[in-house]
Amino acid sequence: MRKPNDISLKDAIGKMLDTYRLRQKFDETSIVSLWPEIVGIAVGNRTKQIYIHNRRLFVRIESSVIKNELVLVRQGILQKINERVGNSVVDEIVFL
Repeated sequence: MRKPNDISLKDAIGKMLDTYRLRQKFDETSIVSLWPEIVGIAVGNRTKQIYIHNRRLFVRIESSVIKNELVLVRQGILQKINERVGNSVVDEIVFL
């Protein structure tokens, strides 16, 4: 039975992330780990490096053909990423 002042584990973790100012880093790490799920396994397997710096997502792709296709759908990927995390973490995607 829940008491009136009990909170869910999700809310408790969220408060902890905010209190210790870890939310941004947690969200960035989530994006990196979700990349193959967001863009698909084929693209995920051809991704050589992915990191976030200054609200920019840098992605190194080994295939120039895939890189060119991703450039065309960049805004859609950006929208999916921010929706998935639940807030705006990335403003731009740079394909290397």
